[in-house]
Amino acid sequence: MDVSEAVGAGGLADDRALLGRTSTAERVADILRTRIAEGYFPPGTRLSEDGIAGALGVSRNTLREAFRLLTHERLLVHELNRGVFVRVLAVDDVDDIYRTRGLVECAVVRGLGQPPFSLDGLVATVAEGEAAARADDWRGVSTANIHFHRELVALAGSARTDELMRSVLAELRLAFHVVDDPRALHEPYLVRNREILDALRAGERTTAERLLARYLDDSRARVTAAYTRAVEARTGPTD
Repeated sequence: MDVSEAVGAGGLADDRALLGRTSTAERVADILRTRIAEGYFPPGTRLSEDGIAGALGVSRNTLREAFRLLTHERLLVHELNRGVFVRVLAVDDVDDIYRTRGLVECAVVRGLGQPPFSLDGLVATVAEGEAAARADDWRGVSTANIHFHRELVALAGSARTDELMRSVLAELRLAFHVVDDPRALHEPYLVRNREILDALRAGERTTAERLLARYLDDSRARVTAAYTRAVEARTGPTD
């Protein structure tokens, strides 16, 4: 899949304002990371230097540095004489992403301190997911779920942790885009997001951590199984 034409009007050109007056590779990488996480560039997509640089109004050198940063984050891969592509995960990658999430997210909830907690961001993402479900927008539910976990980690008030989880969750989203039934994948967690929110509202940090740990274990099993089926459907089962 080539996106040399798709990045024009109504695409990445809309993000040019985010660059401000000092266009940098880090800002370009942040825009592309968000676009990858939200499914604008699915796994396997070839990223056109001309199309993206033109849409964002940046130099090729700036874009190549952004590509380098995202390759380091395991979101992109460079193939010799072919170009830069959005990475296609292996099944083991999905399992490892969930191990990382469990370590980080549960530690954040455990370390919240004394209530009340600042939960406006979580409240908004739960409402976002429920509204998307009512509209039968399961891609939107997936996006809202990613936002929920980003807001959960943001409760730690750590820019470094936020940066880590932006990358981890963007990488996880690569797996979501390959699965053919997003409703079956994401619908069960709408209620569970609200349960975690309700526990935190009540100041029950230990309960919230227990719910989150079980949530992540169940999600890992479900996503890994669904991703394995999707990969095998495309490539054939492996021995």
